[in-house]
Amino acid sequence: MASVSADPAVAPDGSEHGRKHSFWALTIGSIGVVYGDIGTSPLYALRESVLAATSGGGLANEPVVLGLLSLIIWALFVVVTAKYVIILLRADNNGEGGTLALMALASRALGRSSGLVILLGVISGALFYGDAIITPALSVLSAVEGLKVVTPHFDAYVVPITVVILVALFAVQSRGTAKVAAFFGPLTVVWFIALAVGGLWHIGQNPQVLYAFNPWYGINFLIHHGIIAFYTLGAVFLCVTGCEALYADLGHFGRGPIRFAWLTLVLPALLLNYLGQGALVLANPKAIENPFFLLFPDWALLPMVLLATAATVIASQAVITGAYSLTRQAIQLGLLPRFEIRHTSEALAGQIFMPRVNSLLLVGVLLLVALFRSSSALASAYGIAVTGTMVVTAMMAFVVIWKVWRWPVVAAAALIAPFLFIDLTFLTANLLKIFEGGWMPLVLGAIVMVVMYTWRRGSRLLFDKTRKLEIPLEGLVAGLEKKPPQRVPGTAVFLTSDPQSAPTALMHSLKHYKVLHEKNVILTIETADTPRINPAERVRIEPVGETFSRVVLRFGFMETPNVPKALAVARKLGWQFDIMSTSFFLSRRALKPAAKSDMPRWQDRLFIGLTRSANDATDYFQIPTGRVVEVGTQVTI
Repeated sequence: MASVSADPAVAPDGSEHGRKHSFWALTIGSIGVVYGDIGTSPLYALRESVLAATSGGGLANEPVVLGLLSLIIWALFVVVTAKYVIILLRADNNGEGGTLALMALASRALGRSSGLVILLGVISGALFYGDAIITPALSVLSAVEGLKVVTPHFDAYVVPITVVILVALFAVQSRGTAKVAAFFGPLTVVWFIALAVGGLWHIGQNPQVLYAFNPWYGINFLIHHGIIAFYTLGAVFLCVTGCEALYADLGHFGRGPIRFAWLTLVLPALLLNYLGQGALVLANPKAIENPFFLLFPDWALLPMVLLATAATVIASQAVITGAYSLTRQAIQLGLLPRFEIRHTSEALAGQIFMPRVNSLLLVGVLLLVALFRSSSALASAYGIAVTGTMVVTAMMAFVVIWKVWRWPVVAAAALIAPFLFIDLTFLTANLLKIFEGGWMPLVLGAIVMVVMYTWRRGSRLLFDKTRKLEIPLEGLVAGLEKKPPQRVPGTAVFLTSDPQSAPTALMHSLKHYKVLHEKNVILTIETADTPRINPAERVRIEPVGETFSRVVLRFGFMETPNVPKALAVARKLGWQFDIMSTSFFLSRRALKPAAKSDMPRWQDRLFIGLTRSANDATDYFQIPTGRVVEVGTQVTI
């Protein structure tokens, strides 16, 4: 996601004016990035809710419309405002938010008993990819469908135009979002003002919709409509999709700007627009075909379609870049193999592009558009991924409140239980739509979970197997220094995941070259369970012998490892590092399935396929290719 300084209180000049300027810049930025998804929900949320409520032959009368409006209003108050804006924005991991950051925070608090929390994190991460594919397809389709309101002749062109916009959106990702992001905030501010103005006019024509603030109308709807009401909750939930972005982008904008933007602009604009749509439907039930665009006069229809298309592209952009960020975190946490990461900004570390993830998302989005062909059909598939993520977030939040905030377990349960009950209710209602498209995010999430689980399990088995074949480092160093082989000038750096054992590359180098460098470094790269590492704690050096050192580089799970840059820090610790006189030795392991394995054969082959598809370690750790020597080994697993 677009990255900005996480601390709104810090200005370059340190002045009061600078702090105010920073706060307002972050607030405008958060409106564009954080609220793009939830800000486009009025395009379809009320329409789908009324259609679901009247699917059994009922009418869009006053009790139905006021009941649905009441449910939407209180979903925004309870789910978004209370749960996310007030509570979860306080559950930060060194300033960072999001499900994987919450997972790392909770698992660190539980220690060895964190297996369930890690599983929950994997589930939420897997479901997010479903959200990342559905959001662009649904948002852009719903905006382009506004052309049918302008003239029915555009009906046949909705899907082709949507495909063109989506292809263009994914094509420009490689150029980075820094320049485009500058327009996100102001353009989205215009969008929210248009939402408010469009709704306010119709509220003035039919002010009785204000009764919807009374929660009794929502409760009354649920009581008197039975299973239809429960089914309708799946559509009502569409009004809060995107609220996870409030938490995920905490580190980019800070809780102050995110809260201020929600309470002063986003929430009021959403409420006014939903109430305006309700007033329009009460006055003209036929307007339910597309109540959002019918809020506006004929002369404003085409400008609103263009503005809505821009807003949905912004919403899609936030989810796409969020998928990049989540994938990078998953790689660092050992849940996925290495993928190529390109930095698109010299100043902002959060601005990244991942070609393989981008291609996979584009293929998935285009398949969805071709398969469902309308926003109404896609809406059925939308809720499950988001509600599943929200349920998992609530469970992990309970652990954080209990263990990290040190609340009594009863108090923590009492705080989270109401939110978890609401989330589970929404999830159950959305599960009723499995056969209407809800199967898609579940299937996609299951595939991603299998991949993550296979990679994590296979990596551990491979580590255990290779460790049994390696010899202790201290014993080897003592023997080499007692009876050294031929020495050559320079420094050799051997990368290994096990700093206690002699790296395979070192053993093969001695076996084949029968020489040893003047200085030798056993380098291990660790990923911490915090988002970022203080540069002063980046490098740890420990002498193993006169010519051997053990170096550990630590990176946060939000950081992209840069080995040469990190090793430059070691100069302050006494190591005269010169990359032009240093050779990096890496082991490239070719895996083959063993006759007997601890994993099923299909999982064995999947893990081997994942290792082959992993990005080269040289590129991932940003080591100059001219300084790398790769040593090939063959391992059965």
